Amino acid sequence: MADFTFNIALGRSVELLHRVKTGDPAGSTPVIAALAAAGLESDAVLRDKDTLADLVSGSTNEVPVGNGYARKTLVAADLNVVAPDDANDRTDLDIPDQTWTSVLAASGGWSKLVVCYKPAAGSTDAQIMPLTCHDFAITPDGTDIVAQIAVAGFFRATPV
Repeated sequence: MADFTFNIALGRSVELLHRVKTGDPAGSTPVIAALAAAGLESDAVLRDKDTLADLVSGSTNEVPVGNGYARKTLVAADLNVVAPDDANDRTDLDIPDQTWTSVLAASGGWSKLVVCYKPAAGSTDAQIMPLTCHDFAITPDGTDIVAQIAVAGFFRATPV
C-alpha cells in the first residue's frame, strides 16, 4: 500500500485545484473522503477508478457518515496552490491538516484518505473526480482524528 495519484487525475491535479482557487467554475471544491479498512480493494484496482461513485462501487466503501465522520469540503482559501518552483522543477499543492471530532469506534477502521475534485456545489458522486489517495490506517476510539498533511503538501507535480 502506498500513496498514489488516480489515473484519471494524472497531469490534471494542479490545474483542477488551481481552478478551485480562482473560482472557475464557481462552486467547485476539493473534498476529502475516508475509505473504510474492511473490504478495501488493492491500490492497483483503486487507481483505475474515475469517479467517487466508481471508487465505492466494488468492495471498497467510504467510512459510514455519522459517529463523528463526514466528508470534508474545503474552500478556495484552504488551498495553497504554490507557484511553480522553477529551481526544483516542480509544483506543490497543500491543504491544512484535517480534524474529525470525537470519532466513535462504531465508525470502523479507516484505511485511506482520498482528495477529490467536485466541479460544482450540486455534483453527485458520479461527477466527483478522485485525485490522490493517501494511506491513513487508524482505528477510531472516540477521540479526535487528525490527518497531518506533510510540510511539502499532499501532492507534488514533477516532470517525468
